[in-house]
Amino acid sequence: MYGIDLLMKEHLNIIAFTEYMKNCCCAILEGADVDVVQFTECIDFARSYADKHHHGKEEEILFRHMLDNPGSATEKLVKNGMLVEHDFGRFHITELENALKLYTQYPCTKNRLGIITHASAYADLLQRHIQKEDNVCYTYAQRILSNAEKKQIDEETRAFEEQAEHNSIQKKYLAWLDARG
Repeated sequence: MYGIDLLMKEHLNIIAFTEYMKNCCCAILEGADVDVVQFTECIDFARSYADKHHHGKEEEILFRHMLDNPGSATEKLVKNGMLVEHDFGRFHITELENALKLYTQYPCTKNRLGIITHASAYADLLQRHIQKEDNVCYTYAQRILSNAEKKQIDEETRAFEEQAEHNSIQKKYLAWLDARG
């Protein structure tokens, strides 16, 4: 199924990104200065590629179709699991942004800790989240969705991707990621 295959491919990019974020945190722990520009770029990647682009396809397409097949397992998996974790990720990115602002004004150890805390929490959350999606959510979706729904998801995913390509989303963020790889 094209839609799910693409989401899983994007997961590899997001995992590489989370490893980069963890490396940025480790550098601070090892004595490096906080690179505010570097973390600002990470926030942009998280919001634009991981959230708007990737989670956008999940929330607007795949999860919407899954929720059209009501059942307690679907509701729990999507509404009480995947969507809640997406919101936790957004929380950590907002808090990382706030920590960076505080650090810029007051570059002290406590504000460095806020940066490390939220960047590493976001990275850990996404890594666990991706394992659940790849091993549970997507497998479940493949099982409960009809062939017609799968075809519709693939068509909607292609349209979403074409719009993103028109806006150079993939090109911009994958080039950014490759430059840090």
